[in-house]
Amino acid sequence: MVLLTVFLYMSLFFLIAVVRKDNSLADIAWGGGFVLLAFLSFYLAPGHAEARQVLVTGLVTLWGLRLAIYIYFRNLGRGEDYRYAKWREDWGKNFLLRSFLQVFMLQGALMVLISSSVLFINLNPARGLTILDGLGLVVWGTGFFFESVGDFQLFQFKKDPENKGKVMKYGLWRYTRHPNYFGEATMWWGIFLIAMSLDTGIITLISPVTITFLLLKVSGIPMLEKKLVKSQPGYKRYMENTSSFIPWFPGEDQVS
Repeated sequence: MVLLTVFLYMSLFFLIAVVRKDNSLADIAWGGGFVLLAFLSFYLAPGHAEARQVLVTGLVTLWGLRLAIYIYFRNLGRGEDYRYAKWREDWGKNFLLRSFLQVFMLQGALMVLISSSVLFINLNPARGLTILDGLGLVVWGTGFFFESVGDFQLFQFKKDPENKGKVMKYGLWRYTRHPNYFGEATMWWGIFLIAMSLDTGIITLISPVTITFLLLKVSGIPMLEKKLVKSQPGYKRYMENTSSFIPWFPGEDQVS
C-alpha cells in the first residue's frame, strides 16, 4: 500500500512536470510526500491512535508542509532549477525516461526509506511516552529551528538586489554554511530517537543515516558548493572560516 501510494504520487508529479517542462516540481513533491506517508501510516495503524503517533504525524506534517510551501514560493517565476536544467541538456532524447526513474522514482524510494522511522512508529502503536520521546522532540525542535530560520534568513537576503552574487554569511549562516541542511538531518535524528522508545526501534536507524549521507555526500552540500564556488568569488574564503555542517564559531578571518 505504501509503495503503491508513493508510486502514484510521484507519477502524478512527473506528469505535471512534463506538461510544465519543469522537473523542479520534484522538490515540492518531496516535503508533501512525507506528509502523505505519515497520514497513510497513521490511518493504517492497528487499534486506536496513541500520543506518540499523533506527535510524530504532527511533526512530519509541520515540517513537510513548511518545506513544500517554502520551495514553491522560492521557485515561483524562476524557471527550472539549475540541476534539472543541466540534466535536461545532458540526457537528451532519454530525458523523459531518466527523469521518471532517476528523479521522481528515485526520490520516491528515498522518501520511503527516510520515512521508515515514521512508518515504524505509526504502525506499532504503544501506550505511554518515555524520556526518549521528550529528547527526540527537543532534537527535532532544534532541527526545525535551524532549517526554518535558515531558510527565512536566506530568502530575505536574496530578496535584496544589492546582495546578488554576494555570500550569505549572516545569522545562522555565520555558524554553519548550511543551517537548513543541518536542520533537516537533525529533525530526522529526533524522530529516530522517538522510534527508539519502541522495541526494535533501532532498525529505523537507516532513516537518519540516509538523509544525513545524502545531504553531506550526494545531492546536498557537494552539488551546491560546487556551484557557489564558481558563482560567488568570496565563497572559498567563507568555506575556510565557517563550519560546513555542524554549527560552530566562525574563524577570525571570516569574510566581512
